[in-house]
Amino acid sequence: MALSQSRILKAGFELDLLPYATGGYFVGGWLGTDHLRLRGIIASVNIPNFLIPNDFTNNKIQASAAVVDYSLKKNWQGWYAGTGLVKWNGSIQSRSKIQTASYKTYLLNGTLGYNLKLNKSIYISPWAGMHLKIAGADKVSVDDKIYTPPMFNPEASIKAGFMF
Repeated sequence: MALSQSRILKAGFELDLLPYATGGYFVGGWLGTDHLRLRGIIASVNIPNFLIPNDFTNNKIQASAAVVDYSLKKNWQGWYAGTGLVKWNGSIQSRSKIQTASYKTYLLNGTLGYNLKLNKSIYISPWAGMHLKIAGADKVSVDDKIYTPPMFNPEASIKAGFMF
């Protein structure tokens, strides 16, 4: 018995625009069939200063994540939702820039997005998500200041992807 076209394992990769806009990078790869896919992500983001408490600057995040997505339609068209685990290796400075402090944060991610196919293989995907801190640094000492990594981290962007 032959597998239907939708049951064949598919793969793809994605680039997210937000990290590149901050001087970082994002690379994601995925495998999936029908409605489900598993994504692996590595990224680097330089958090804009307007999103950091006034006493701090140069908050840089190196992220890695494993995410499971569910698409309402087969073959990754239309709406999808996902959840997964994320690890952030962060570094931050106070405004005086004397020292750089490092910290780790572990997060639970929730995502809602929309895949719009431009052709058989290329798609764009606007999305929004929320990261909930579940473990890691509560207070980070840098110079004479204390940085508190936020409990909630909202995010939104647009991904461009290629499906094999």
